Amino acid sequence: MYSNPHHTVDLSELSFLITGGGGFIGSNLTEYLLKYNAKKVRVLDNFSNGHRENLTEFMDNPAFELLEGDIRDLETCKKAMDGIDYVSHQAALGSVPRSINDPATTNEVNISGFLNMMIALKDSPTVKRMVYAASSSTYGDSKALPKVEDTIGKPLSPYAVTKYVNELYADVFGTTYDTDVIGLRYFNVFGPKQSPTGAYAAVIPLFMQALKDNEPSKINGDGEQTRDFTFIDNVVQANVKGFFASKEAKNEVFNVACGERITINYLWESLRIAANSELKAIYGPNRQGDVRDSLADISKAQNLLGYKPKYTVREGLKITWDYFN
Repeated sequence: MYSNPHHTVDLSELSFLITGGGGFIGSNLTEYLLKYNAKKVRVLDNFSNGHRENLTEFMDNPAFELLEGDIRDLETCKKAMDGIDYVSHQAALGSVPRSINDPATTNEVNISGFLNMMIALKDSPTVKRMVYAASSSTYGDSKALPKVEDTIGKPLSPYAVTKYVNELYADVFGTTYDTDVIGLRYFNVFGPKQSPTGAYAAVIPLFMQALKDNEPSKINGDGEQTRDFTFIDNVVQANVKGFFASKEAKNEVFNVACGERITINYLWESLRIAANSELKAIYGPNRQGDVRDSLADISKAQNLLGYKPKYTVREGLKITWDYFN
């Protein structure tokens, strides 16, 4: 993967911090930066959510550094930013159901942890910009399609509240302290290194694991809800372009997606056919806090970041299926 560079600057003189680098998105971004000879890639992770095996291949790379720690500790955040040029803040507790089951911990990590990162950024003499993981959950109960950055609804889950608060803090810090932060509202990211295990696994790895194990998968609701699924390479591209985007992009939020609207039923059928399987899905009740339909307008990211998705959902699914098998 990552045979096409998403940057034009020389990375060999630049140091990067990736929080949550043991996770799905963070480890893919780590892979990209090391592949293109970044001077240093420091990962901060407490492995409450991420996986050490996602980082195993980088351990012998002299440019790679692992700092085990928690973003809920301000001094850890400051230490992590020491000597760093660009920060990618991916550390968070994702998942709508998790936030409903445990809103307090989700709040501590996603809001208090984010605030610590903002304070560390404000106080850092070296960091030029921080790009962070925002979320399409911020659109809440807004029925408008496609989703445009400045039109949002009421949040539908504690998780959605935390990600919206991130945007508010980023904006206020920019106005008050002149920090430079870019938020990326991810839409249903999928790809290699995304875990199918755990109570809060995402739908695509769950489907793939079910097909691999020859067991029917459960679909919440009628399966006609739609999502704008986004292959990981497109997300890595948005992060890298975010680092180096012009000052026009400073303290803005951007949709990161494909601009394709796909039903969960279509997704299951596509994977089932790819797996040459006759399995039927099992339908259950709607999941609390879920948005019904999702489709992104990506024109703002195209215009200000130069974002251009290279992989369609179908292309991304094939790469991911091959990785899983």
